[in-house]
Amino acid sequence: MSRVDSPLYFSAFGASTPVGRDMWASAAAARAGVCGFSEHPYMVDTAGEPMRIAAAPWVDIEIEGVERYAELLLPAIDEAMAGWRGVPARIGVALALPPPRPGRAASLAGDLLTRMAHRYPGRFGPARVFEAGHAGGYLALDAAAKDCDAGLIDACMVCAVDSYLDPETLDWIEACDQLHGAGPQNNAWGFVPGEAAGVVLVSGGGFLQRHGLTPMAAIDAVGIGREGKVPGTDDPITGEGLSQAFRAALDELASGVCIDNVVCDMNGEAWRADEYGFAVLRAGNRLRAATDFVAPADCWGDVGAAGLPLHMALAAIAHLKHYGRGAMSMVWGSSASGERGAAVLHAQPWRAPESEG
Repeated sequence: MSRVDSPLYFSAFGASTPVGRDMWASAAAARAGVCGFSEHPYMVDTAGEPMRIAAAPWVDIEIEGVERYAELLLPAIDEAMAGWRGVPARIGVALALPPPRPGRAASLAGDLLTRMAHRYPGRFGPARVFEAGHAGGYLALDAAAKDCDAGLIDACMVCAVDSYLDPETLDWIEACDQLHGAGPQNNAWGFVPGEAAGVVLVSGGGFLQRHGLTPMAAIDAVGIGREGKVPGTDDPITGEGLSQAFRAALDELASGVCIDNVVCDMNGEAWRADEYGFAVLRAGNRLRAATDFVAPADCWGDVGAAGLPLHMALAAIAHLKHYGRGAMSMVWGSSASGERGAAVLHAQPWRAPESEG
């Protein structure tokens, strides 16, 4: 959706990743190429080798289920709230989660929202949940923008969390031929299962002015698409859904404006690279350096539904720290179930505090 008539901004973020306990540390580690991969202490693949994973090292590997998700998500919310904890406002929640799958409790959404309500009593208003995996954050961001536009809320905390590290989930990944490794059921083009949480506070400009908050980036457009051909079938994925998301986001930009930086959820799976290639060709010259993208899964593994807020924050920090190629960034994500999302960000010209990152 276009943000031309009602600009949306994000002014706070938080994160928990395998390479950092907050967003600044995670961004610095990703920039430096720090690898958060490790061997699972007891899960082995079909070759008898320890599964390679990307785990948050401060969360005990024995912690599972909603407890693990809460250990990732709540500190990320704390970080995002640090600068505006006392601000009285109607703050909505848009929560992105993995889809139903082996090892994921059916009650995950309700359990997490209950944990949030107990930790921050009376702090948040209405909540929306999107259980759609990688692209779920884009659905959450789109809903947050619409709710802000409609005046239903003053701002929205877009939260996203995922963990592939439940033993049942890891067995399922290998059985689906998606586990990166050398076993008979492993796939050299698979992914390293990871976990993370990301949070961004989004609002209109009026909210920022009333409460003295400084935006890190403007959200120029959000694009949503749907891919009809999904991985695991005989139909080749030709990027129609991702192209639709790109078009919906890029068409809102002024003529001649190009994307300087791309941050995405490519994780080693061939179909993601294929669809991106097709989408780039259809986008024409709107991406300044389409092949020079950032895919932080090579540092913190595949983080599933957690991607959007983390990628938004990486794009903003790259500009604030002066290693981005320009102010215009696009982030995108693709769910195995067909949902596609893209968002265009316009970084703001403020410097990061000297004490940060």
